[in-house]
Amino acid sequence: MNASQVLEREFLEIRARILEIAASLDRIDRAAGDVSLDANRQLLSRGIDLLSAKESDRAEQVQLLFSNEYVSDWQSDFQMKPRS
Repeated sequence: MNASQVLEREFLEIRARILEIAASLDRIDRAAGDVSLDANRQLLSRGIDLLSAKESDRAEQVQLLFSNEYVSDWQSDFQMKPRS
């Protein structure tokens, strides 16, 4: 498919997701208190900024933004024995 066909196929689903995000952010903003300095709120803002970038690896960049760095001995955190 070409870009126009992909856009036509995906448009309604993308639009719905954007509306869902907008509604969630509106609920946060209307709630009592200020979370502008909260780390999670800042991550969301950075993720939204990544979406408007003209890069072809936006999904990867967003995934990395919300991922923890790999810890080689992560099993010890869960008191697990490494597989042999």
